[in-house]
Amino acid sequence: MVRLLIPVLTLVVIVGTGCRTEPGRVDSAAPLEQALERFRGRPGLVPGSAEETAAIARFRDFLSEFTPESIETKAPAVYAADAHFNDTLVIRDGNTAIVAYLLSTAQSAESVTAKVDDVTRAGDGTYYFRWTMEVRMKRIAKGQVIRTPGITRVRFDAEGRVLVHQDYWDSGAGLWEHVPVLGRGIRGIRARL
Repeated sequence: MVRLLIPVLTLVVIVGTGCRTEPGRVDSAAPLEQALERFRGRPGLVPGSAEETAAIARFRDFLSEFTPESIETKAPAVYAADAHFNDTLVIRDGNTAIVAYLLSTAQSAESVTAKVDDVTRAGDGTYYFRWTMEVRMKRIAKGQVIRTPGITRVRFDAEGRVLVHQDYWDSGAGLWEHVPVLGRGIRGIRARL
């Protein structure tokens, strides 16, 4: 009886999902949109102000030195208590969760540096930090420096703390392609596309 039940249930699941009349939807933009909505109306930085200059310099400095010591020292003052963070690998909400994630990331790397190439402010108070990151991981691509470009979208509060941090970078080329077996599969998929 059990031998018959498993194939029947498998067939029901396959047929049930195959008969869907509407295509499914993956919405990776939703977390960012929800965070922006949550902070709508919260005052940001005044363009050209000393607070704006200090916030940009603080965030640039934070990105350029990514060690466990610098994260423990600087990150709590960089991010607002209720900040939203998405680096394309994980999403974290709240200063404590963000700092813990960044600390574990820094501890798993031999070195991480991000050179900020330029900063742009959009009319809506969003800042874009364009950077080039160099990472040397302890367990992935041992000894190799992985270099990738990216952009971080930032929304600051009036005190210059980060409310929203959204990274845009190729995490496949910057990380996943260097993982044994998984990397070969990703490179194969890219070659076919």
